[in-house]
Amino acid sequence: MYMGFSAVYNTDVGIKKKTNQDSLAIKIADTPNGQVVFSLVCDGMGGLEKGEVASKEVITAFCNWFDTQFVEMVDNNSFSEELLRYQWIRLAVEQNEKIKAYGEQNGFMLGTTISAILIYREMYYILHVGDSRVYEITSGIRQLTADQTLVAREIAAGRLTPEQAETDSRRSVLLQCIGASPVVEPDFVVGQAAPGAHYMLCSDGFRHKITPQEMIERLGPGTCVDEAKMKEGCEFLTELVKYRKETDNVTVVLIKSE
Repeated sequence: MYMGFSAVYNTDVGIKKKTNQDSLAIKIADTPNGQVVFSLVCDGMGGLEKGEVASKEVITAFCNWFDTQFVEMVDNNSFSEELLRYQWIRLAVEQNEKIKAYGEQNGFMLGTTISAILIYREMYYILHVGDSRVYEITSGIRQLTADQTLVAREIAAGRLTPEQAETDSRRSVLLQCIGASPVVEPDFVVGQAAPGAHYMLCSDGFRHKITPQEMIERLGPGTCVDEAKMKEGCEFLTELVKYRKETDNVTVVLIKSE
């Protein structure tokens, strides 16, 4: 049985910054194997110049991949996890070199996170660099990506608790990002897509001031029965994090599988 998808998004400059350095894309297409959905969120580095240039560049490159190489794989029936991993990681490495060279030529540093998901033939595939996130929401919520941050490393080593990390001054320090790292090593995550589940992508500005339970209540399958409710939930939580004084750009994508 093939899956179908609907998707919504919301992005906001937030209460402090002058530009929105987050970028996103959503693509849903019909294939002989049912619908496919491809989405990504990129968070341009807020402390670095021209973050919006880096995030949009990576979005464009990955959308071009979908429109050409993915379509080619579907047309000639050559799609595989191994080929996808190879193409995605190569593209991330190429983008890291291209953006880094652009920064060097212009005398400034810029970079971006990326969290991308492809759901195809009842499997999900994720490429991840940085601290944007992908979640699966059913009756509960599961984070599918691991933050590549200094505080996440400290938590894993037992030197910080998750509660301490939320207020740590180093919270936004990334271990790697596309464009500002000497070498980039993306995470590649694969899993079985759950029928009826919702998949959420977000920049870190969306998640700091709200709880997993609030995400479930506003964005879960029990509440978001159609696109209007999905959009309403994304907008409500965006306004909530702004009300709670989040200072970063705020971006969320919500995908409903059916």
